[in-house]
Amino acid sequence: MSAHNEEAPILIEDGLTGDGLMEGGSPDGAPIALEAGPDAAGQRLDQWLAGKLGPDMSRSRVQMLIRQGAVKVGGQPVNETKRKMAAGDRVSVDMPEPEPAEPQGENIALDVLYEDNELIVINKPPGLVVHPGAGNWTGTLVNALIHHCGDSLSGIGGVRRPGIVHRLDKETSGVMVVAKTDRAHKSLSEAFADHGLTGDLKRAYLALVWGIPTRPTGTVDEPLGRAADRVRRAVVPEGRDDARHAVTHFTVVERFGEQQKEFATASLVECRLETGRTHQIRVHMAHIGHPVVGDPDYGQAFRTKANRLPEPLKGRVKAFPRQALHARLLEFRHPTTHLTMRFEAPITRDMEELVDGFRKL
Repeated sequence: MSAHNEEAPILIEDGLTGDGLMEGGSPDGAPIALEAGPDAAGQRLDQWLAGKLGPDMSRSRVQMLIRQGAVKVGGQPVNETKRKMAAGDRVSVDMPEPEPAEPQGENIALDVLYEDNELIVINKPPGLVVHPGAGNWTGTLVNALIHHCGDSLSGIGGVRRPGIVHRLDKETSGVMVVAKTDRAHKSLSEAFADHGLTGDLKRAYLALVWGIPTRPTGTVDEPLGRAADRVRRAVVPEGRDDARHAVTHFTVVERFGEQQKEFATASLVECRLETGRTHQIRVHMAHIGHPVVGDPDYGQAFRTKANRLPEPLKGRVKAFPRQALHARLLEFRHPTTHLTMRFEAPITRDMEELVDGFRKL
């Protein structure tokens, strides 16, 4: 077969990364071909192939291709991911086109802070569910992104869908980043899994909480697990099977009602996450006696606090339909340019009105 034939496979010799290849296949649709060098001997097929295909391809995606029969060694299909490589093995990969996403695109307005070929950053409004699930199969952020991004989604794990690397609760507003490619999904997922301990990832939230913490700054280092109802989360003993390490750092930004004794007090607190557990800020702040105002799950014991407020603030707090929590800041390293990107979003109007009411105490 001529090397200049349009149907000829692209040959990547061992030692090259293949960074220029698109995740949907080679530029002309031909199979991708590689030849194993001496260093490949003894390596697992999935491990070696993931390394050769570069950052565009996750190992789990490679394993899926192997199981689907899209990978051949010496011209013969293989479906064993653990197959050991030998020097001189010639491997070809047929890259299928990304499949349509299962969720359908919906024309839902988005507040886009930034977008390029790899990712999109949005300011999520309260009330918007991030991902389709039980009771919320439509009207989600994923549905909105599929419609908005269209063909610019190159496919996450072989499916043309946005890659959710972190989530905000339905009623929490603020900055979110979503991957549009496998490469971005892999890079951002690793950053969020590491919680920024060894990389450039910062997340800051603003929470309106009941009471005034005794210290201007503090850290809540308490493991989280399932509560007794198996739905909510709770601080649990460190040795319990479901205990997960969780650390929240907080700083008091404003104090409300500190100089008076007649009304309930509150604080505007900035929380920075060192870990990213479900409901982490809400559970940790409730644990230290300062639940988020309006929190229906972890602030029930403080609902009567609103009765100790003057009108119209009393009515405003009672009518507030959600937890007063906002993802203010997100900073991360871009997966391809490697530049540090920083995004901020002001708190929503309903939360700002609530804070202004407390400022008048």
